[in-house]
Order: sequence, then C-alpha cells, then structure tokens
Amino acid sequence: MAMRERVFASDNYAGMCPEAWGAMEKANGGHVVSYGDDEWTAKAADLIREVFETKCEVFFVFNGTAANSLALAHLCQSYHSILCHELSHVETDECGAPEFFSHGTKLLQVSGENGKMEPGGIEKAVRKRTDIHYPKPRAVTITEATEVGTVYSVGEIRAITQTAKMLGLKVHMDGARFANAVVATGARAGDLTWRAGVDVLSFGGTKNGGGVGEAVVFFDRGVAEEFEFRCKQAGQLASKMRMLAAPWVGMLTDGAWLKHARHANEMAGLMEELLRGVEGARVLFAREANSVFVELPEGVIRELHERGWKFYTFIGKGGCRLMCSWDTREEDVREFVGELAKLMG
Repeated sequence: MAMRERVFASDNYAGMCPEAWGAMEKANGGHVVSYGDDEWTAKAADLIREVFETKCEVFFVFNGTAANSLALAHLCQSYHSILCHELSHVETDECGAPEFFSHGTKLLQVSGENGKMEPGGIEKAVRKRTDIHYPKPRAVTITEATEVGTVYSVGEIRAITQTAKMLGLKVHMDGARFANAVVATGARAGDLTWRAGVDVLSFGGTKNGGGVGEAVVFFDRGVAEEFEFRCKQAGQLASKMRMLAAPWVGMLTDGAWLKHARHANEMAGLMEELLRGVEGARVLFAREANSVFVELPEGVIRELHERGWKFYTFIGKGGCRLMCSWDTREEDVREFVGELAKLMG
C-alpha cells in the first residue's frame, strides 16, 4: 500500500527542512572559493556567534561522530581519559571513534539516573585513582539532550562544570539535539553552554532539519588552536564547504532551528500524552525533548514492525524509542497510538 513512510525511528530519517534546502540551492549557483574561504561559511559562523552571543571559533564537519570525536581528541592526549555517562552516544554509538582519533584516550563511564551525570559521580571517578598506571582524567562530555530524551537544566550543567573545573577537567557538550534542549529549557543558547562553563560544543544541525554537516563551536578560543589541521587530517575539510555551511544560514537566519525543534518536541509531547492513556504501555522516562521511551510487549512490537512502523528498541536502557522530527505530523502520531491501542486491547 502506497503511503507516507511510517517512521519514529530517528530524526535522521527526515529530509532537509525548506529553509536549509533553500539556502543550499542558493549557494549552489556559480563558482565559489573552496575549503571554507567563502561568504556562506563566514555567514554561518557569524550567525552561530549571534546565537550564542559571544566570540567563538566555529568549524564545520560532515557528521556528529567527527564533531564529537575530534573535539574530544583535541582536548586530550592519548594517555588521558574522558568521563561520560554510561548511556552516552560517545560510549554506545561511536564505534570507538573518540578513542581512535585521540590515539587511545579512554572513555570512563559514569552512572546516573535519567541518562544524566551528576557532580558527585564525576568527582568519585576522578578521585578513584591518581597513580601513573591509570589514564588521567582530562575531560567531561555531557549529552544534551540525553540519549533517553531528558534534558540538563542550566543549573545542572553549571554544577557539573564547576566540579569539572575544580578537578582540572575541560567540558565538552554533545549537542546533537541541542536545539531541542534549548526549546525544552526555555534558556538562551549561551546560558546552556559557555555561560554555564562549557568549553566546546558539538552543535547538531542534521537532526534538526539540516542535510549533512555539524558545527564544532569552541567557546574557549585558545583550545581551538590548530583544530583546522585536525579536521583536515581526519578527512573532515570539505572542499565545497559552502554546502555544509549554507543550510546553517537558512536555519539560523530567522530562527527556523528553534521553530522546527519546538514542533518536534510538541509532537513527542502529544505522543507521550496519548501513550499514557493506553493500558499496558509504560512510559519509561519523563518526556523532555523530542523522544518518548515506552515499554511494550514483544508480540506487539513485532506486529507494529510488520505493519511498517519503524522505531528502535536498542537505545538507552531498553524499551521502544519513538523519535519525532521537524516534519512529524499530528496524524502520524495519532495513527500510531491508535494502532498500538487496538493491539494492546
């Protein structure tokens, strides 16, 4: 039966939003200077500085794995370690890329409720050992929004960064869904990052309506020195850089990035509301961004998959992750929960 793709698997499934696509189409005309020395890349970087209300160094790379891994590698030597939550994307879904690009820096897992690290857990991990036989902790990475759809508040981030600074650690934020976190908290982008003590951010655009390309934003500008060489060595220097940068111009110029994130969050909010009315469906975490985690019987999961509904069951601590995107429709959400309710009944 011909129909719209029945997808709640990932916001990566969605195409480019109109603003990003339109800017990319404009950038495609004529000949433009390569390797980032063009007006589109300069404009995108300036818009990011406007969003965060500060001077910062901005680099564009192809994807989130590169953004996270290269940023973390730049903060560390090979004998260092990086503290991350046990469910974080860098730990569970990067295929060892942070370790690879840093030539051996070790990820140390920290536990915490609702996908979040806590200052006490960070301090305990750092003070656990200080001898020369142990990889010396050098950085902390925060996932915002988390892999279970929760969001760190400004206060929570500040508490983590204060502990990190006291312990001599740099702070990185994996912001693959940073836009969704900004909308969820109602905070300014700068309040969630550099004002709270974050040194470098992997600013996600792909999941928010972009096509290809994430931004690495160094708020500690001194740390950014020679990062462009690391990008080139890792195969992340785009010759036609304007194709990575132009979508950012479209998304940031009139606030489309927040509009689309707000829509995705609202659709996830509707999903959560409807699921809580389905007997036997157990929502696992408070919905704060654009995903809902729900526990369902195995037979129901199989039947939903057979009917063409796509969603993941291996992310976080189990359950079904239902992810909404910038183009999720209300009727999609209602149709999914309607079919689920009949199966559960």
